[in-house]
Amino acid sequence: AVVEGVGDHGCEYMTKGVVVVLGQTGRNFAAGMTGGIAYVLDETGQFSSVLCNQASVDLEPVEAETDVGVLRDLIERHLAATGSPRARWVLEHWQQLLGKFVKVFPHELKRVMGVPRKAARPAAAETVPSVVPDAQVERPVLHG
Repeated sequence: AVVEGVGDHGCEYMTKGVVVVLGQTGRNFAAGMTGGIAYVLDETGQFSSVLCNQASVDLEPVEAETDVGVLRDLIERHLAATGSPRARWVLEHWQQLLGKFVKVFPHELKRVMGVPRKAARPAAAETVPSVVPDAQVERPVLHG
């Protein structure tokens, strides 16, 4: 599924499938996510630092050729099916935006696939709560 934005609790308890988010997310994204993959366009850096609940997922850059291919194909199909100006804008600026996509990869899926987890951060380094009240999240207006 390709969406152009999602509110609070996006992909909560997701168990399989692929989701692409081309716009903003609300808080607590990926809470309880055990399967599937999400690719999120994080233009502001707030998704990774504030909005994603990382208790059950790792956040990774989209670098593997397979990931890049799946991501681009889904966006192209979304554009063909909907005529979305947002999808068109993302594809027109692909080289500049690819590095801003984040792969949301559940710990449980990694375990089942035998993929090593990234190094966990020490608890003391945890400065951002996994769920942030709406009033604390600045949401800039993005265009495209």
